[in-house]
Amino acid sequence: MSKRELDLLVLSDIHLGTYGCNAEELLKYLKSINPKKVILNGDIIDIWQFSKSYWPSSHTRVLKHIMTWVDDDVEVVYIPGNHDEMLRKYIGFNLSNFSVENKIKLNLDGKIAWFFHGDVFDVTMKGSKWLAKLGAIGYDTLIIINSFVNWALKKMGKEKISLSKKIKNSVKKAVSHINNFEQIAADIAISKKYDYVVCGHIHHPIMKEIKTDKGSVQYLNSGDWIENLTSLEYHQGKWSIFRYFDHEEELEKNVKKTDSDRLADKSDEETFNDLIEEFKS
Repeated sequence: MSKRELDLLVLSDIHLGTYGCNAEELLKYLKSINPKKVILNGDIIDIWQFSKSYWPSSHTRVLKHIMTWVDDDVEVVYIPGNHDEMLRKYIGFNLSNFSVENKIKLNLDGKIAWFFHGDVFDVTMKGSKWLAKLGAIGYDTLIIINSFVNWALKKMGKEKISLSKKIKNSVKKAVSHINNFEQIAADIAISKKYDYVVCGHIHHPIMKEIKTDKGSVQYLNSGDWIENLTSLEYHQGKWSIFRYFDHEEELEKNVKKTDSDRLADKSDEETFNDLIEEFKS
């Protein structure tokens, strides 16, 4: 099928290496687009919960697809988040079309966009990292339970549900945390006179204008590929949120398997070792 052209793609919170990552769905999406520039806005690889025994071939294929873009002269910027914070030691690294940055500013058709992951605003991360990691493990466990629930619902011909989204939307503290995060990001962006502030981290895809007595800014969040399966797209002067579930049938029908899908015949450990060897070469 013909690929959609994009001026800019923003992905965050993919969490490769965890059971909750929807890598197969992400691959179908990636194969359907042709971006000129890509920003990986944190938590792409989940180093917190990384396990050599769980690394499906689809997770390797996601990385390989992104590396193919780099080879094809697509500029890719990696902004580490808290789950891949180990990569922050490489901030400033630049090779060909690939770079690692802490945050970046872009001029998009005369407007300034500020990109960063967002964990810097998380008090839990600053004060009690062990508690945040424990919460991440609990979240991943909930995702595993959710996958079994959705498998059963599919067998019964019913729609899938997201337990984590239901919990987030019903717990006042979670809602308050999201609102505080958005307001802090907007306040700083307004003080710096930016037009857009683009984050990840909280797994809450949204585009909205936030106004204060000092001005206004367009706040955007790319969501995640655990529960929402979303990204941010910028093309011809306009932002939009891509939601996989709104295009699932079309992508299922049109995206064909490629030779790289033969990796599925290998075990998780073999696939992981192949990836390591490729990075060494």
